[in-house]
Amino acid sequence: MILIYCELTENRQIADVSLELCTKGRSLANELGTTLEALVCGEGLDGMESQLYPYGVDQVWKADDARLSPYRTLPHFAVLSKLIAERRPDIVLMGATCIGRDLAPRISSRLRCGLTADCTALEIGAYEDKAKQKQYENILYQIRPAFGGNIIATIVNPETRPQMATVREGVMKKEVSDPHYQGRCTRLDADAYLAEEDECVRIIAREIEQRKINIKNASIIVAGGYGMGCKENFELLHQLAQALGGEVGATRAAVDAGFAEGERQIGQTGVTVRPKLYIACGISGAVQHRAGMDQSGKIISINTDPEAPLNAIADYTIIGDAVKIVPQLITCYQKNKK
Repeated sequence: MILIYCELTENRQIADVSLELCTKGRSLANELGTTLEALVCGEGLDGMESQLYPYGVDQVWKADDARLSPYRTLPHFAVLSKLIAERRPDIVLMGATCIGRDLAPRISSRLRCGLTADCTALEIGAYEDKAKQKQYENILYQIRPAFGGNIIATIVNPETRPQMATVREGVMKKEVSDPHYQGRCTRLDADAYLAEEDECVRIIAREIEQRKINIKNASIIVAGGYGMGCKENFELLHQLAQALGGEVGATRAAVDAGFAEGERQIGQTGVTVRPKLYIACGISGAVQHRAGMDQSGKIISINTDPEAPLNAIADYTIIGDAVKIVPQLITCYQKNKK
């Protein structure tokens, strides 16, 4: 059995990263011939299961209690750890978010099982332990960048269960399996899972600021790298993005140089995006950056270096100075638009 821990947004919707995991979990469950289950913790969860069934979830567990909203570590840890002990899943998946990174290590430590963080791919396969001369079947391959993104590591956890992994938001495709699918829903009695010591931390007040920059859901992204030269040249990218109705992204080098805000950073240490069109300006294409955008629908690379790594995955490549080419693109688009 595969278990997904589902996060909630502020407006009580299942978070995108959790739906992405349900999509992948359904695929893995089909391959293993097992069931897919999901846990939702919070308050006011009536009808929440209807958001999960279309993604192929067979069983939804709902812990609906005021003590579980907003998120606090100990109450959620108590519910999830006890449910895992009861259900004994083979695989547990969580988002590599602030919540997932807080909760998953605690669960792993409590259950004495392995955990791979920030995975970018999950697969099922066999594993041979040559030292012990043992062969394992149907092992979860937990794939993630390592050593600063210079290599891709495949990590396995053959001996202990569950096999746990957190997955970065955006790297898995969110896709409805069957809009008419109907699973089962069971409401958990929070009193049976929570103890008095789980409420030792209380939230007195919350101040929530809406995110001003959100490039994750943009269908068109114009991204710039250190090759743009300066912050002033980055304004050209904003003009092009505005003309195209898109958003501006940046590499880590460009953000570190002060060319763009940190919220615009794309890559291994930034956000992962899947736009329909990705225009890369002055970006060489280090593996750390490619990890955050290589699933884009169409990629256009503008670079002075014909051998730039990004050109290898680009659908179209323009060899030249982005500072000179981008104004031409803006003029051409505005002219055709009129």
